[in-house]
Amino acid sequence: MGMYHNRPLVQDLRAMKARGEKISMLYVQTKVEAAAAAAAGIHMLSIEGRFFDAEMREAAGDCFVQVGLPYGGWGALNGVFLTTADDYLRTAFKFSSIGGDAFYCAASYDIQKTLADNHLAVVGHIGLIPSYITWTGWRAVGKTATEAEALWRHTQMLERIGVFAAELEVVPDRVAKFLTENSSLIMLGMGAGRHADAQYLFTEDVCGYGVNHKPRHGKVYAELGPKLQAIQNERIAAFRAFKSDVDAGGYPAPEHVVAIKDEEYDAFLTSAKG
Repeated sequence: MGMYHNRPLVQDLRAMKARGEKISMLYVQTKVEAAAAAAAGIHMLSIEGRFFDAEMREAAGDCFVQVGLPYGGWGALNGVFLTTADDYLRTAFKFSSIGGDAFYCAASYDIQKTLADNHLAVVGHIGLIPSYITWTGWRAVGKTATEAEALWRHTQMLERIGVFAAELEVVPDRVAKFLTENSSLIMLGMGAGRHADAQYLFTEDVCGYGVNHKPRHGKVYAELGPKLQAIQNERIAAFRAFKSDVDAGGYPAPEHVVAIKDEEYDAFLTSAKG
């Protein structure tokens, strides 16, 4: 992976924030999704570490890729949990070597600071943080003055330790506006209203094939669910027909096999039995 490429750098994203340009961002899980996002000109992709490899990076084209570092029980890599700052650092550098542009990390401040101190681009999380869900429940965070104040203090701390961006998830739009306008952090809004620097959605919501609960902020731009189900139904039917054909002896037929001339086969038998 060369150092020079055409995808955005952190400084480009910061310039977009400064100019008030909106950033588009999608969560993708497959190379097909990543390639579609690249073809559509999406600025940023969020890809979990368990899905990220050199082929995924290539599929993502000129998209800026945020690689998700797993936290606790959320998405261990090959069954290995990251616990220490060294674990996180080693993993981030590994992903960096294959073209990861930034690293999502919802671990402790000291771990996030270690990554930032090593000049890695770190993305934190503000608001509804799935890996901390036991403390908040699945709900909007920041609807009271006390909670909004806590979000602001958290934002200031992330900025202080060197984090450059943060997922801003399910917070009131006016609070999101204040945080976005009063912080250098690039706010990657998911259910945080129009004032966040980026608008970030999951591919499964955008394409209408999500099987999970559709969040309030989700918007469907294509109903692929029924089409994908129809394809799956046809796939199952094809597999059943294949099995039935094998069971009945219909496959393989003469046109599917390689022939050998009689004289060659006879010579082989003579040789083999000799």
